[in-house]
Amino acid sequence: MLARFREAQLPGINRLRKLAAAGEMPAPWQFPTREGRPCFSRALRAAGSPAVIAEYKRASPSRGVINLDLTPADVARMYAENGAAAFSVLTEQAHFQGDLRYLEEMAFAERPMLRKDFLLDPVQVLETAATPASALLLIMRMFDGADDVREMLDLSREHGLEAVCEVFDEADLDMARWAGASIIQVNNRDLDLLTTDLCVSRRLARTRGAGELWISASGLESPEQVAEMADLGFDAVLIGTSLMSRPDPGAALKELAAVGQGRKAARLAAFRAEQLAAATQAATGNAR
Repeated sequence: MLARFREAQLPGINRLRKLAAAGEMPAPWQFPTREGRPCFSRALRAAGSPAVIAEYKRASPSRGVINLDLTPADVARMYAENGAAAFSVLTEQAHFQGDLRYLEEMAFAERPMLRKDFLLDPVQVLETAATPASALLLIMRMFDGADDVREMLDLSREHGLEAVCEVFDEADLDMARWAGASIIQVNNRDLDLLTTDLCVSRRLARTRGAGELWISASGLESPEQVAEMADLGFDAVLIGTSLMSRPDPGAALKELAAVGQGRKAARLAAFRAEQLAAATQAATGNAR
């Protein structure tokens, strides 16, 4: 599958290289506020455990057509109103019927957006910087080694983009760390069989490093599964097919986002109770 995805990228990369050689690459996206691009990782950390990254996904090789009826703007509105901390936007055309323009069409909802595509070349980072995306996806198995990944990471940071490094196993995770990744996305999908198994997230979660932000992706459909990923230590979950295949993606998202929101409220209530207890104990001691 990855070989097919890589081959489909080559014409676009060649086109971008010609633009770069001619000095005609599009300029970086201009944001109306001083803050610039919304921070992807900050939005996930602030949303609760786990935050939900809701994906706009029209089709896929494993499912075929998923939903062509809802526009990017329709889905952005639904997701923003029902608890999405961020959006993931498929921009790959050949196999997922995506488009780079969808990022611009969904930007009005004011959520950090992850450009999800099969990015191989530094010119694709520059292309992403010319959109309102806040982050881009780097799949470790698409690269020959950590040095190539590091080049993409460094260029992304230079242009205010965060990179989500996707791994399928321990070897991928080692490469991501050698390259200096700080956001790790565990993909539960078997690319040969196109099946999903949450045991991938269960196994790799044991190796989470301090300071890393972890995302579990693929195969997540129920509140119980979302809660399990949070218990394993994942900061966020990325959910696309199970939302887009429902008649009302917004209602489906609301049910899943409630898990993280409820856990965040419970933690806040427990913290306040601890503060109150400490204050009461201190007051009692002073009275004595």
